[in-house]
Amino acid sequence: MSENAIERGRRVRLHFSLRLKDGTIADSSLGGEPAEWVIGDGALIEGLENLLLGMRAGDKRSFEVAAGEAYGAIREEVVHSLPRDAFPADMALEPGLVIGFETPSGEEIPGTIVGLDDDAVQVDFSHPLAGHDLIFEVEILEVGAPD
Repeated sequence: MSENAIERGRRVRLHFSLRLKDGTIADSSLGGEPAEWVIGDGALIEGLENLLLGMRAGDKRSFEVAAGEAYGAIREEVVHSLPRDAFPADMALEPGLVIGFETPSGEEIPGTIVGLDDDAVQVDFSHPLAGHDLIFEVEILEVGAPD
């Protein structure tokens, strides 16, 4: 590959937008500081990284990414029913609300409320973008030397 083409191990600075097919923006660096990743270090999911391979500084592209190539499908086995009293009484619980939950190891993971009744709240611990086809738009600003 050319010295300035994106390949695994190279540091890449870019602006990006990640949105759902309905236009909802899930994440974006537009209007702010550019993002910076080392390709292959695990910071970006492999399906999105693979789309960047071979691009060079100055390239702009838009990709449609199927859910299976992005964050995967919603997994029923990670939907859990939690007692309603485990949530603060003043918290307005509703389907679609994403809440951060602390794991036993102290890591925070997102959970999306998918249902609730007087006694329980059903929380889906799939990635919040699981099950969604995405539009990934990028502008490559700089491709650095391999780390």
